[in-house]
Formats: sequence, C-alpha cells, structure tokens
Amino acid sequence: MAYRRLRGASPARRLPQFPWDRLAPFKEQAASHPGGLVDLSVGTPVDEVAPSIRRALCEAAARPGYPTVAGPVELRDAIRSWLHRHTGVGAEVAVLPTVGSKELVANLPSQLGIGPGEAVAHPDVAYPTYEIGALLAKADPVPVPDPREAAGSRLRLAWINHPANPTGAVASVEHLRALVRWARENGVVLAGDECYLTLGWDPDRPPVSILDPRVNDGDLTGLLAAHSLSKRSNLAGYRSAFLAGDPALVADLLEVRRHAGFMVPWAVQRATIAALHDEEHAIEQRLRYEARRKVLRPALEAAGFRVDHSEAGLYLWATRGEDCWESVRRLAEHGILAAPGDFYGRGGSEHVRVGLTATDAGIADAAERLN
Repeated sequence: MAYRRLRGASPARRLPQFPWDRLAPFKEQAASHPGGLVDLSVGTPVDEVAPSIRRALCEAAARPGYPTVAGPVELRDAIRSWLHRHTGVGAEVAVLPTVGSKELVANLPSQLGIGPGEAVAHPDVAYPTYEIGALLAKADPVPVPDPREAAGSRLRLAWINHPANPTGAVASVEHLRALVRWARENGVVLAGDECYLTLGWDPDRPPVSILDPRVNDGDLTGLLAAHSLSKRSNLAGYRSAFLAGDPALVADLLEVRRHAGFMVPWAVQRATIAALHDEEHAIEQRLRYEARRKVLRPALEAAGFRVDHSEAGLYLWATRGEDCWESVRRLAEHGILAAPGDFYGRGGSEHVRVGLTATDAGIADAAERLN
C-alpha cells in the first residue's frame, strides 16, 4: 500500500552513520582467532546483578499500574542520599529518574526547548550522543576541547563529561569552578555527564561532580548532572539512571517528560532504590574493574601502546602513534576487538578505546595474547 512521507527530511537523514556498523569486519576478523573473540570495544557489563537488586525487581513485578515519571518519594530520597554521599550536595538538589542515561543525553536539548539557530557545545573527543541530541533538536552541535571556546549568543547548553568517555580524563575542582562561573555569566545550562564518577583510579586526581559545593558554592542554578547505574551496579539492561541539579530546570523537564511518558518501569524503580542503598556490591564491582585494569594496562604497554589519561572510568585510551584503524586491525589479529578513537571525534584518530568490561578470564586471555 502506498503512503505519503511526512513533509521535511526524515530525522534519520540528518544523522551520521551509526558508528558501530563500521566495526563489523574487524569483529568478524577477531572472531576468527583460534582462541575466539575477546570483545573490549563496548562498555557492556558482563558481571552478575547483585542478589539484593534482583530480589527488589522480582518483588515489584506483580504491580499492574503505571509508574510515575517523577518516581516515588522513596526513590527520590534514595537518589538524594546517594548524591550526598558521593558529591556532598545537600537536600536542595532536585532529582528525576530517567530511562537510562543515553535517552537523556539524546533528548535533553529538545526537552530544554533548544532548537534551530541555537547551539549545543560538547567535548571534541566524546560520546557521540551529545552531537546526536543537538541534531535531533535541529540545533547546531559545537565540538570543542573546552566549552568556553564556544561562547556566543546562540549557545544554550554545554555538555561536559568528567570522568570522560572515552579518554578517562578527570577535571579538578578549580577547572569545574571556572566552567560554572563562565556558564552563569553567559546564561548557558551546564550539563555534566558523570556516569563514571565512582570509578576513579588515581588517588591524586579523584573525580569531582559539578554538584559538589566546592564547585558551585551551594548554588545549583543552571547546573544538571546525569548519573547511571549501568556501570556501578551492572544495570545496563535495566535502563536505570537519573538527572540531578537545578530545581527550576528539573521541574521544567519533569513537566515535558510527563507529557511524553518517559516513565522508568515500576519494578526498575524499586530495583534502583535497592541498588542505591547497597554500597557493598558497588565496591565489589569496582574492585573487579581495578583488578582487570592492572592486568590489561601493562599488557597493552608491553605491546607498544601508550596509555593516555585514563585516570578514571572503564576504558584505557591507548595509542601507538598510528591511524586508529590500523591499531584496530593489529588487535583484531590477536582476536581482540577495540573501538577506534575516531568514533569519538577527529581528536581520537590515533587512539583506540579498550574496555575493562570483559570477564576476568577474557581480560587475562587478551593480556596473554598481547604479550
């Protein structure tokens, strides 16, 4: 049956090619290794979900009604309690559960009312969805090393990402204070993607949140921070995340999201409460990643790679000083799949992102192959 297309270009036609499709031939090559594929290209958790979280999910499974977009008081209290423990922010912080953090990043410009003729800044080496969110809003994405380089009357939103994906770089309190001051002077919403906040590895450079009173002097005006339980609690499949910050901005976003039906499923909300109150499982998971890092990093360095930044997060940002696709090919010959740095911007053209998200056996196998 014939149909008429809607007027205007399809949203998909405005978007770049989905990057992971380009990696398929190298995945096939790596899978042909006699020992099989060790996939270190994505940040998908491989370890079990903690029993306490699974119990909470199952106990809530019989509820037939709709959840609320804002979540119950118990969820909001659990989020605030977790934020206070890890960022120092007080009870004044507004919070909002989200259906994972990726949908938040992709939808935030639109839900803030940003549109054609306006601009969204994001790191020049970064998670690709910052750019996608701007394009979906028909705004202009502006990739820059520092958002202050994008200052102008059209700039409405600036994303920062510390600890950074893919580089693992961490920002200091002083740097974040300067960004907050700049954003307020220019009327720009400053959004911090802080999904790796609890995974810092360098004791001399601990990750810091823009919600931290040392950064904002207790004033959350114009500030938003995105957090996720995907990595901390192995809940990527649950799509459990939340937004926190300026009460006025969060109230506006809540109203928009209520109309659009962005509801975290009830059982996931209950599981999130359990996860946020249980620090023990998160500490155990952190120790697993730390142990894998201690195995993989020296193996990469022994194979001729230099690891840059990588003070935090779940990846090693590695280079041999060659085109990133050549490094991908070299690793694929050993049955190891890594992500090419140019997935994250031109500044990553000589790096690969190597994940710690494989089993202990997989990481040990990759290290042995590299050596």
